[in-house]
Amino acid sequence: MTEPPQQILPPHGTASALRDPGSTPSRTGTHPGAPARTALAKVPEITAWFWVAKVFTTGMGETASDFLVHTLDPAVALALGGVGLAGWLVLQFAVRRYVAWVYWLAVVMVSVFGTMAADAVHVVLGVPYMASAVFFLAVLLAVFGVWFRTERTLSIHSVDNRRPELFYWAAVLTTFALGTAAGDLAAYSLDLGYFASGLIFAAVIAGAALAWWRHWIAAIPAFWFVYILTRPLGASFADWTAVGADRGGLGWGTGVVTLVLAVCTAAVVARSSAAGRKS
Repeated sequence: MTEPPQQILPPHGTASALRDPGSTPSRTGTHPGAPARTALAKVPEITAWFWVAKVFTTGMGETASDFLVHTLDPAVALALGGVGLAGWLVLQFAVRRYVAWVYWLAVVMVSVFGTMAADAVHVVLGVPYMASAVFFLAVLLAVFGVWFRTERTLSIHSVDNRRPELFYWAAVLTTFALGTAAGDLAAYSLDLGYFASGLIFAAVIAGAALAWWRHWIAAIPAFWFVYILTRPLGASFADWTAVGADRGGLGWGTGVVTLVLAVCTAAVVARSSAAGRKS
């Protein structure tokens, strides 16, 4: 997987920029020097609910993509995914602040289209999963590099106007494609299967969370590292529940799993929004 993004940052003058986790509270409050989340922020607070919703949307994107590709002509499915993504991003850019249902539906469309794009690179173009993972990692590091040089931070809670929002969604889309390639690399190329791959990604995420808790890595690199890995985490377990026993799964089907994850995502987003209004 990708190394923490601090490698692309200048070695001086970045301590406070790296310290902010995208408004994730520390054990005793906001990290010293971290910029506060503004009222015009276009992204949600980074709480446990955020991560649960992220995992659900990544799993839903995986199974929804598979369902559409196997139900429709793959080219038609890819076109519909691209149109849906473009439409929801236009709406996301049009609103002036974070609106839960707009933001999370945009994430869902990123998940669906990112999965289709990564799969197309392998299936249509014949690019090995390792090569596509390296390619998407290089693209992501380039996005991070330009974003940091322009904004002097990779904190997602600096996303309160058009320019950082463009960088943010470019990074999000690339992380989904990278995560898809990484998940397929583990499940297929390394022959680990879906369930074992999910357990491995969960263990790596737990290790990154511990490293952040112990202050061994800075908060922003930790955030983006975990953000990338939640993609193959959710997709691995979603695939495991969807595929048949001949592929090591539970055989629930991509349509059923997509519907279940959609309901779970809606419930989590509604719960987190309610909690945010009370705070």
